[in-house]
Amino acid sequence: MYAILDIETTGGKYNEEGITEIAIYKFDGQEVVDQFISLINPEKEIQPFVVNLTGINNEMLRNAPKFYEIAKRIVEITQDCILVAHNASFDYRILRTEFGRLGFEYERKSLCTVELSQELIPDQPSYSLGKLVRSLGIPLSDRHRANGDALATIKLFKLLLAKDIEKTIITEAIRTETKKQVGGKLLEILNGIPATTGVYYIHNKAGSIIYIGKSKNLKNRLNQHFTGENKKSKKIQDEVEHVTFEITGSELIALLKEAQEIKTLKPIYNRFTRKPKFDHGLYQLADQNGYISLTMNPLIKEKEAITTFTNRQQATSYMRRWTEEFELCARYMGLEKGKESCSYFDNDKCLGACIAKENPEVYNQRAKKLIAQHSFASSNMIIIDRGRTIDEQSAILIENGKLKGVGFFNLNHQVHNIDILKTLITPIPHDQNMQHIIQSYMRKHKRLKIIKPTYNV
Repeated sequence: MYAILDIETTGGKYNEEGITEIAIYKFDGQEVVDQFISLINPEKEIQPFVVNLTGINNEMLRNAPKFYEIAKRIVEITQDCILVAHNASFDYRILRTEFGRLGFEYERKSLCTVELSQELIPDQPSYSLGKLVRSLGIPLSDRHRANGDALATIKLFKLLLAKDIEKTIITEAIRTETKKQVGGKLLEILNGIPATTGVYYIHNKAGSIIYIGKSKNLKNRLNQHFTGENKKSKKIQDEVEHVTFEITGSELIALLKEAQEIKTLKPIYNRFTRKPKFDHGLYQLADQNGYISLTMNPLIKEKEAITTFTNRQQATSYMRRWTEEFELCARYMGLEKGKESCSYFDNDKCLGACIAKENPEVYNQRAKKLIAQHSFASSNMIIIDRGRTIDEQSAILIENGKLKGVGFFNLNHQVHNIDILKTLITPIPHDQNMQHIIQSYMRKHKRLKIIKPTYNV
């Protein structure tokens, strides 16, 4: 659990500042679960330059509560939380100073989004909150007011959590939390899991991730783990202490993140193998009699497949479907042999390439359309899919036929500005398995929106 906050002060000498405004949002890693926002009477004058910066003046604070009047609420909302702020050392120091004046020792773990941004979003021209969120396309209103800055910090922190592939932020948070040993632990864990699409992480007492999975319904999938009778399920039930999750909205992003994080983190109860999860590919052969000839074959190491299939049965099913869809010849699709007309011609589904009745150039136009539709070769595209909320969409960036990463956006200019998009995405290394996941998903979801990005020369 996190307490994302921002504080405005009077300015003045070090450790003599007073708080003029505070905004705290209690954040569970997915959404805000509580909030506290208030002006505060600092019982001292505000420095003129601060008035110009924030717009908060002494008259506005005359009837505001004093710090001691809202101190209890601050303690309660930040209890068992990690404080998160942009330049956290400042906000944490100010809070400790104010509590110290009341004779109370205020201690919390803290995270700084400046430091996290420098690590996870390198090479930014500036890491000040205003300039950083502007470069990322994150909306920011009421700059230099506690609530506006805190809301922008929440959006920035969400992005940082998504970019933290090693899951060090979440793991540290779990180690920090006070554990509650109560009966019905598995049921208690399930109560906090949503019935939505995403990736889940099962942690042990040390906070280490012991299993990673994805599901279109996180609650149902975890219920299967917690009620399963097989050997792996029993081990997970014995060792689980905490479950964290990342809502993706998009099943494709969940599939990609699951595959990448299993490969990177190697949890003990995930089966990781270097062998790809597909064994057949679609290949183009040398043209025969001027006609483009395609075939499905077991994977050929020396040759890149147009697309890949989980097994021969799946490959055959798609080859037959495409033969009909594009009015191609069963013989030139590798489905039949012989010198007579193919069975598709006999059923009026082939236009006669098998008996040289159709012009090769006309036939090849349809064959090339099939290849272009299912090939990654040199492709530049952004796949648009569902987001985590109703006002958000997801983006999967492909450049030169290689997966670059995944991310989320709220505003159209974020996805159409390639420089902003590249900053928003979480990088995912390209490999054959990632390509297979994307191509398989695109075959099943033909209505996906595809954008062809333009690049500044």
